[in-house]
Amino acid sequence: MVFFIYQTLISIVLFFSPIIIIYRTFKNKENKFSIKEKFSFPSKKRGDGNLIWFHGSSVGEIISVIPIIRKYEKNRNIKKILITSSTLSSSKILKNMNFKKTIHQFYPIDHFFFSNKFLNYWQPSAAIFLESEIWPSMFRSIKKNKIPLILLNARITQKTFNRWYKIKNFSKSIFNLIDKAYPQNLETGIFLKKLDVRNIKPIGNLKFIENDNYRNNKIDKNLFSQFKNYVTFIAASTHHKEELFAAKVHKTLKKKKKNLITIIIPRHINRTNQIIDALDNFGLNSITHSSNQKLRKDTDIYLVDSYGESSKFYNLTNVSFVGGSIIKHGGQNPLEPARLGNYIINGPNVKNFKEIYTYLNNLKMSSSTSNILSMEDIILKRLKTKTNNKNIKKIIKIGNDILEKNLFYINKYLI
Repeated sequence: MVFFIYQTLISIVLFFSPIIIIYRTFKNKENKFSIKEKFSFPSKKRGDGNLIWFHGSSVGEIISVIPIIRKYEKNRNIKKILITSSTLSSSKILKNMNFKKTIHQFYPIDHFFFSNKFLNYWQPSAAIFLESEIWPSMFRSIKKNKIPLILLNARITQKTFNRWYKIKNFSKSIFNLIDKAYPQNLETGIFLKKLDVRNIKPIGNLKFIENDNYRNNKIDKNLFSQFKNYVTFIAASTHHKEELFAAKVHKTLKKKKKNLITIIIPRHINRTNQIIDALDNFGLNSITHSSNQKLRKDTDIYLVDSYGESSKFYNLTNVSFVGGSIIKHGGQNPLEPARLGNYIINGPNVKNFKEIYTYLNNLKMSSSTSNILSMEDIILKRLKTKTNNKNIKKIIKIGNDILEKNLFYINKYLI
């Protein structure tokens, strides 16, 4: 009964889809390719041979699975790799990866018609969903087609669990379709068990794994030369309102560090013009990375408006504020700047990355504050202090171990 209601609601949304499409296109959240693919019209040919399918909702999930994709790109037994996602930003990241066997498509609307059409065309040998991606129609279609269904790096928060458990009979009928779940933490494992997932094995969080693409971009001599006479502080993965928070920190720090430039790396670069306007209204001069302008004496903010280049900037400083944590978003992954030697400052709202922040805090590589003066003190102290290389090596080793475990268990479904 609940599934019937769910399908009916999806059908109602489809009826209004022309209006939704126009609105989302106007907001730069869709384009002609994403619209076409979401209605299960493939824009690329499948090709011959076996195909493994990964699905992640957005940027964070896609980045976390890239090290696994790179391994399978070299695996002769895997002929094709399909990655689906739901956002334009995630598709842009994949375009820069230069994969040979990997195809990107946008995830289809979760209606049995589009799910079946999608599976009939792509015919994956295994379906691997990341984190919290639970789609009732697609899961049923996958099971009907006898395709192994894996939930990788699974993450279920208390809030998400409570929502699913309100309709527990329906939820159990969906979660029960998962052949194997690999939760990123013990709490998720407990929730999955209560939702009737039978095979559960915690093997760590994929986000600990170092991404080769970032490693290869570590040294940028031109950037280093441009910033060498400046003191730099980074505000990374920022969301709406957090850029202004970083701007306030900048103004406070500027009184003591006259040659300070704050580098802002927003979570969503489609907000670039909005951010520039807000900074301008706040009385700060900013330039964008894509403009290729040289730094001026009066430059306050350097705004990074491109994806996949953040590591180049983390090498310019010893300290980064990681966003999604001042607002009630649940935080963003701090491991990329931490691996590159940055001390991490975060706000109080990091529930989505609780284990990672606890680990960094235990290594004395992070601290939490939402107070501007307190943050100023931390930044001034950490600008003079480099992170212990032993701690960085510990993070990298954990990531390597987690990568090997994930490959080992996924491979069981590919033989």
